[in-house]
Amino acid sequence: MFQASSIAALLDGAYEGDLTFGELAMHGDFGIGTLQGLDGEMIALDGGFFVARVDGRVSTVPPDTHTPFAVVIPWREDDGMTLGALPRLQALGAAIDRAIPPDGNILAVRVDGRFARVQARSVPKQSPPYVPLADVAAQQVIFEWHDLDATLVGFRCPASVQGYDLVGYHWHVLSDDRTRGGHLLDCALTHGRAAFNRADALHVEIPRGLAWREPDRSAAREAVLKKLESQPTPDRPR
Repeated sequence: MFQASSIAALLDGAYEGDLTFGELAMHGDFGIGTLQGLDGEMIALDGGFFVARVDGRVSTVPPDTHTPFAVVIPWREDDGMTLGALPRLQALGAAIDRAIPPDGNILAVRVDGRFARVQARSVPKQSPPYVPLADVAAQQVIFEWHDLDATLVGFRCPASVQGYDLVGYHWHVLSDDRTRGGHLLDCALTHGRAAFNRADALHVEIPRGLAWREPDRSAAREAVLKKLESQPTPDRPR
């Protein structure tokens, strides 16, 4: 798995990167991330790079656009399973964990299916001086869709990557018609199929100009990340 920058740097407000999506495509065609200035939620799927912005629109990402954070892998299916009805995102993760118990490897997961409900988010583009990611999350816009055909793009990472990437699951979603998507908060799956791609190595590339330091691996830091990844705001979705 190839990663541009670290989740710790993103948490601290490092929203500028030197890697273009044209360069990123050389390392993988399946993955998640964001654009320069935190300009939307990126989904890499079937050889294309897509971005879901705060206005709810999804568009393709030009190859000369830069990314401050992205995780990609050359997709290949190592294994798969059929999925029945699952009422929450947590239940989906539990079903995957039963089929492929967590170990020291990274697991890339693709879920194609019909969803009774999908809740996702995006955030507005940021301008310098950048504020920490926790402050940006307060500006997020939540979308909720029903009866949606879509693909979930996600990774399950072991504890060994703590500070570099999010431990556990990190999901983005893209509708089959490529018009809706974002960072996945929750979903109710009607039926679908999961496909898996295992990775036993992680390459992290630090952008030029970003001072390298050992990521903070504290429990408090990880708790902040978990909250940012999965907790919707009480505002009414649109």
